[in-house]
Amino acid sequence: MTHQILKAAALTGALALPGAAMAQVSISLDSPPDLEGSGSYVWAHAFAGHLNENGIEAQEFQRGALGGDDEVFDQVTQGLLEVGMSPLNIVASVDTLIFGLRLPYFFADMEEVDRALLEGGMLERINEALTPAGVRVLDVTVVGAATGIFNTRRAINSMADMEGLRMRALDESQIALFQAWGAAGTIVNWAEVPNALQTGVADGYLNPAFVPLLFGHTEFIRHFTDAAIAPSLRIAIASEDWYQGLGEADREVVDAAVEAARAANREWLPTQVGVIDQLREADVAVVELSDEAREEFRQASMVTYEQIVTPEQLAQWREAAGR
Repeated sequence: MTHQILKAAALTGALALPGAAMAQVSISLDSPPDLEGSGSYVWAHAFAGHLNENGIEAQEFQRGALGGDDEVFDQVTQGLLEVGMSPLNIVASVDTLIFGLRLPYFFADMEEVDRALLEGGMLERINEALTPAGVRVLDVTVVGAATGIFNTRRAINSMADMEGLRMRALDESQIALFQAWGAAGTIVNWAEVPNALQTGVADGYLNPAFVPLLFGHTEFIRHFTDAAIAPSLRIAIASEDWYQGLGEADREVVDAAVEAARAANREWLPTQVGVIDQLREADVAVVELSDEAREEFRQASMVTYEQIVTPEQLAQWREAAGR
């Protein structure tokens, strides 16, 4: 009950009245408001800034202020919230095409991701399935260098070192990936990850290098392997009712804000070159995975592709990526 009261208070004035979305765009953040360490916040802040500079009032809400990821998604689909910074999997209950972005060792870099999404038409295809359910992916945001392997127990120099580890998983498809590597997986909500790692419920997770620094996990995370598994991505979702209800001029402003936010987000990525050194300074041991070991992980990962997306979806991603 207390949570619902706080949530209602946070929404007061921003979401409660018909037409309020036109007067004010509310943006639910998914990370601390850190312009140096959070690519997601860089996107959200640039998006809000462009709107505010062009006559559309925008307000940022702290992570968790409007609820967790599922609650933010529900509010967006119902038209109660305009924009939410969210994980990829939040829209998978509607359609799993977006999971092509999580295929391990499929994309070499963000340039390939952007070509598939924008030039290859995959962002449009993703939204064809999502918009009837009331949600639109405005953009895909990069939140760090390619994902690596964090754990509390030992250095991972090869796939053999994964044996016996139980990794925090996002969903069943990621559990399948860990199993292909010789490890186990357990689904843990992000808010519960610190406790899971400290109590041994999970031994580690896949994330870009900045995550334990940004979320204060270096007290118990001891090892990082720079395995460059997949680009580190999240999404900006929007209410389709809100977006379609915009006048032509306002929609042009919103679309331009997306472009400005994307540019700021992509320009931010090269600034993350010192993150590995910050991990070492926080007493996290870093392994630079050899080419041979990375190829072993890549080969083992490919068997999971059709567990992550359907064969038809995989074919679409391969076509868009020029494979």
